[in-house]
Amino acid sequence: MPKKIGLFWKKTGNDSVDCCLCSHRCRIANGSFGVCKVRQNIEGELFTFAYGNVVAANIDPVEKKPLRHFLPGTATYSIAIAGCNFRCQFCQNWAISQVDGSSNHSRGKFIAPNEIVDSAVDSSCRSISYTYTEPTIFFEYAAEVGVQARKIGLKNIFVSNGFMTSEVIEKAAIFLDAANIDLKFFSEESYKRLCNGRLQPVLDTIRIMKNMGIWVEVTTLIIPGLNDSEEELVNIAEFIAETGKDIPWHVSRFHPDYHYQSGSLTPIETIEKAVEIGKASGLKQVCPGNI
Repeated sequence: MPKKIGLFWKKTGNDSVDCCLCSHRCRIANGSFGVCKVRQNIEGELFTFAYGNVVAANIDPVEKKPLRHFLPGTATYSIAIAGCNFRCQFCQNWAISQVDGSSNHSRGKFIAPNEIVDSAVDSSCRSISYTYTEPTIFFEYAAEVGVQARKIGLKNIFVSNGFMTSEVIEKAAIFLDAANIDLKFFSEESYKRLCNGRLQPVLDTIRIMKNMGIWVEVTTLIIPGLNDSEEELVNIAEFIAETGKDIPWHVSRFHPDYHYQSGSLTPIETIEKAVEIGKASGLKQVCPGNI
C-alpha cells in the first residue's frame, strides 16, 4: 500500500517518535506501528499507510450516519479507509475496521482527494462523510479531501469514536462541519476492557467540538449487560444535556457480532427506557435506532 509522511508527531531524541494523532499518544520505536496499525516509524519519521486507500465509497442518506438535524433529507458521499484505533469486541464494522491497515490484505483502492470531491458532486451529494471505520486514523487524507470539498461548498462529516487529540480537533475545525460521536460507555473500566480506549478523551472531544461550533450528535449502542443499566444511561444522558440540550442522542439497538457473539439483541423495552431517560434529562431529541 502507498505510504505518506504523517501529521501530528514529534521526535523523542532517539529513534522513537511520539504520535499525537489520537489519545493513545503512542511512543513508536523504529520499525514499529502504533495501536492503529496504520502508522509506522521508519528511521525516525512517522508514515501513514491510510492515505487514499479507500475500502468503501457509497452514497447514503445523511440520516444513516446518523445525523438528525444536519442537512436532513440530503445524500452524503461516504468513504472509509481500513483500520481503527479502538479494538471494540462488539464492532459491527469489524471486517474493515479491525484489520491491519498497513497490509496489502486490507484491500483498498487509491483514490485521489479531488476524485472523491468530484464523485460527491457528480452524485448530487451535499456533503462528504468520513465513516464506517475511524476517520482519525486517516486524518491526513480526510483533511485534504475536506479542505477541497469546503472550497466548493460541500459540507464535511466525521462519524467517530471521539478519541482524537485536541490538536487534531483544532486542525479539523478548518473543514469539519458536523460529527456523530460514539459515547459507548460512561465507565473508564468498560472502555479499557472492551475497546482498548478511555472515556475521558471522548467526553473532551464532544465538549471541544460543541464549543468550536461543529454540529455534534451522539450515538450510544445499547448492549445488554454492558451499558444498559439505568445508572449508566442516566450518566450518559446527563452529560450530553450538560454539554448541550440541543445535542441529539441516538440510542441504537445492538445485535451480536464480531467477538461478542454471546450477547443478546437489545430488547425494544430497553431502547424505550433510554429514550425516556434522555427526555427526563432535558434532551430535546432522543432518537431510537436499528429498530
